[in-house]
Amino acid sequence: METTMDTQRIYEGKILNLRRDTVELPNGNTAKREIVEHAGGVCVVAIDREDNLLMVSQYRHPFEREVLELPAGKLLPGEDPAVCGRRELKEETGYEAGQYEFLCELLPTPAYDTEVIRIFFATDLSYGEQELDPDEFLDVIKVPFDQALQMVLDNRIKDAKTQIGILKYKLLRDSGQLLGNFLSHPFSITMAPGDTLTLPHIEEDPDWVEEASKTPVE
Repeated sequence: METTMDTQRIYEGKILNLRRDTVELPNGNTAKREIVEHAGGVCVVAIDREDNLLMVSQYRHPFEREVLELPAGKLLPGEDPAVCGRRELKEETGYEAGQYEFLCELLPTPAYDTEVIRIFFATDLSYGEQELDPDEFLDVIKVPFDQALQMVLDNRIKDAKTQIGILKYKLLRDSGQLLGNFLSHPFSITMAPGDTLTLPHIEEDPDWVEEASKTPVE
């Protein structure tokens, strides 16, 4: 356990803030912790009737290349994650979901970043129109789920939240734990000291799948 002794605000931005904390360590010494403050985000595993996964290909400037990802976005101030997920799915892909279910939440970089990403499963999809932001440019691609899974295993999908979303959906679907058993968060990140984190037992399915061709959205 570390105790915060002092906080210095370094940067206030549109997407993130940066602060430097001085903390007291368990042995009584002090240390500096540089913390990225992020409002958190949501991504959506959206599956259509043909078992295709909706994905987006988007240029990511830090890596200077296109990255294939699940539809995702940042939480607005005070926004419910489920509402955010529905909003981002509609804005980025044009699709709305008749069934929408919480899968998990993850801490992508807990050593220095407060961001929490919630992942949802969406199905019973109906298509409308995209509502992209003025500075948002992306291509929507339908990828057969079996192919998307194999692309994760082959390290062709490198985005972390997308890897986790695909694998989590695969395991929950194959173990019969979707649609009803995961409608609420299984744990909270605001756990008190000494609390025990309990996760459901899921057996891994080794029956991986064949390659298939990806189909652009019409």
